[in-house]
Amino acid sequence: MSKIVPVEQAVGMVLPHDITEIVGNEKKGAAFRKGHIIRPEDIAYLKRLGKDNIFVLSLDASEMHENEAAVELARALAGKGIEHTNVPVEGKIALIAGIDGLLRINKESLLQFNLLGEVMCATLHDNTPVKKGETVAATRLIPLITSRTLIAEAERITMSGAPVVEILPLKKAKIGLVITGNEVFYGRIKDRFEEVLRAKAEVLGSEILVVRFAPDDKEIIASEIHYCVQEGADLIVTSGGMSVDPDDVTREGIMMAGARDVVYGTPVLPGAMFLSGIIDNLPILGIPACGMYHKITVLDLLLPRILCGEKIGRLEIAELGHGGLCRNCQSCQYPVCNFGK
Repeated sequence: MSKIVPVEQAVGMVLPHDITEIVGNEKKGAAFRKGHIIRPEDIAYLKRLGKDNIFVLSLDASEMHENEAAVELARALAGKGIEHTNVPVEGKIALIAGIDGLLRINKESLLQFNLLGEVMCATLHDNTPVKKGETVAATRLIPLITSRTLIAEAERITMSGAPVVEILPLKKAKIGLVITGNEVFYGRIKDRFEEVLRAKAEVLGSEILVVRFAPDDKEIIASEIHYCVQEGADLIVTSGGMSVDPDDVTREGIMMAGARDVVYGTPVLPGAMFLSGIIDNLPILGIPACGMYHKITVLDLLLPRILCGEKIGRLEIAELGHGGLCRNCQSCQYPVCNFGK
């Protein structure tokens, strides 16, 4: 229950919610916090904020205030790797990454949650790499008060499947790299992919265990792949030789090495000729030449998911088409962009 009291009659009363002040483009914040006891000197200030009247609430057992609701919603939404405070700011609670990892969003549950209307949760995109301390989502109640029944329904939705918001840790992989191509093997050009992959692996907490070189010979390529496995690599990456050129036999070498569940080709640019498969129960990835020349490619979209233990098949790759065109911005801000989203 609520009633409205003229501000002049509100001295000594307690505010049931924050009162926000916006000053142009300079600031937005709480001029008066929930729980503030109104003083005579506050009256003129409140009027300048457009508050000629003040809400006074009297909640019964079936109702819930926005701040209590925000805490309950945050608890319900948060999965593994998510932290949050129990102190709402302007009615909102942010969900914070508690670890480095890959953000996963249960999009169907998030949709059903937001369809309730009186509650909301806004998130970053699914499969976004995040760092500890980043805000990945936020939630609040839309009205000032709501029924406890509605909050119970929101909580039920969040428990109906995978957590709505969670962060999966990335496995620290030992990568075996096989660099193919006569031009590199015979020293005609200098390889550039090793340094590229080393940098990407380091950012994700992984390392390159072994690097091998092979000419355009499928049998040698297969042999070098097996060498990496025997040396203890738990992820195999090949670079070069993924095109349809008759001299490019890296794919054939991967198949000869015993790869299965192979998916070749993606609806992503750069990276249309990417290959994903399994060999000796380990992931094997074939990176086309774009991996050497473009800062961000399909590898950046899929490698974190693979390091989370996700199996990448044709469906997962086909889904990348929507958002799979990189804009090749002069100043790359990935993952703060639409690539792969």
